[in-house]
Amino acid sequence: MDQKNTIQEIILEISAALPDLELISTSSEMEDYGSDYTEDLFFPPAIVCFPSSAEQIAILVKICNSKGFPIYTRGAGTGLSGACLPVRNGLVLSTKKLNRIMDIDTKNLTVTVESGVINAKIKEAVEAKGLYYPPDPASQGSCSIGGNLAHGAGGPRAVKYGITRDYVLNLEVVLPTGEIIWTGANTLKNSTGFSLTHLMVGSEGMLGIITKAVLKLIPKPTQELLLLAAFSDLEDCASAVNAVLLSKFKPCAIELMEKSGIEISMNATQTPFPIHENAEAYLLFAFDGFEGDDLFEQAEGIFEILDSFKALEILPSPNSDVAAQWWKVRRSIGETVKQISPYKEEDTVVPRSEMPLLLRKVKEIGQRYGFQSVCYGHAGDGNLHVNILRNNLTDEQWQIEIPKAITEIFEHCKKVGGTISGEHGVGLVQKDYLPIVFGESHFRLMHGIKNTFDPNNILNPGKWLD
Repeated sequence: MDQKNTIQEIILEISAALPDLELISTSSEMEDYGSDYTEDLFFPPAIVCFPSSAEQIAILVKICNSKGFPIYTRGAGTGLSGACLPVRNGLVLSTKKLNRIMDIDTKNLTVTVESGVINAKIKEAVEAKGLYYPPDPASQGSCSIGGNLAHGAGGPRAVKYGITRDYVLNLEVVLPTGEIIWTGANTLKNSTGFSLTHLMVGSEGMLGIITKAVLKLIPKPTQELLLLAAFSDLEDCASAVNAVLLSKFKPCAIELMEKSGIEISMNATQTPFPIHENAEAYLLFAFDGFEGDDLFEQAEGIFEILDSFKALEILPSPNSDVAAQWWKVRRSIGETVKQISPYKEEDTVVPRSEMPLLLRKVKEIGQRYGFQSVCYGHAGDGNLHVNILRNNLTDEQWQIEIPKAITEIFEHCKKVGGTISGEHGVGLVQKDYLPIVFGESHFRLMHGIKNTFDPNNILNPGKWLD
């Protein structure tokens, strides 16, 4: 049977089994589901479905599995690695209707949510009860918790609080067979067997479809203070980070930003930002807690450290409105850079003391290959986002030479103990670079895991594990 007939047969089966399920299958309706935030990639889906429960998903999965038909789980579509793209013209399973916050347990400090809930909505709901869910990706206002889980997302506050993985206690997952399981327990400790929960986190929709999550919460800090430091030298800027982290002062976030990225972001968002005429790079420090005096003491404590690394200017945020402006400029860099040029965003991560050398290496490689880069990221945990702009590069340079340059960057990361993705995942765009960090044994083990969960290879085929 050819694919067109298979698609029609699957649509008929789904419609018969789930008559109330929203389903679209015309090209014009499905166009938005063939791309995400990754470069300018587009792959047309064959079908798009919008289930509203794990039980509906189980039926969908059984139908597709019986015919070996690909399923691509899609959250909010804000990914940067192409992990949700339907590269084999399969069924896109959107989780946007799985949007309920099921329970906020104030006695045990947990929240149970469906996978389509937006990150910021979780934060708002738990903060109304004096609680806090710390992981805060730049796209927190639009990204879903399911996407965060699929990629092991991080965010600025990882330096103090950790990443998404550190807050997951238990997951409801639909397996490729249609079985529905919970992977763990709603407890802070669990040493019962292999951790299926943590295997699912970062699996990019290849092992199962996450439908609910039980997440750990903490008391909400009531105070926050930002400190902005300008530097004339990018390496001095990066070197100051480790000195601060070796001190007794503990910021919850340390963000590094090149001047070019800030200017692009502030112009695009029409948001004010204190640009210093001689600065080339900035560090944004955030301190949080429960006592305002303690935050001021922490912030003042790092002035001397920043001065020793030739900081041009050090500014505290005078009020919450200015702090919100600074955060908006930082969080908008990735999205606004793409408005001036097509780009490739590399999610490099190294031991944090290696950040200055990584920056130097990126700029040196850029000079040799003739590309402009805009660098920013989570300096407190060594996670540097390198945006390589196309600008006036030829097709040959963009398609042949730039991948060679990216290979050199990743090889350097591997050499110093880092890897090729800190929080964006591998997906489609990084698959060719995986042999830099994985050997034959790694691939054999991961193929074995995939085959155990999904022997018919229906979940997210065509990506890095193929």
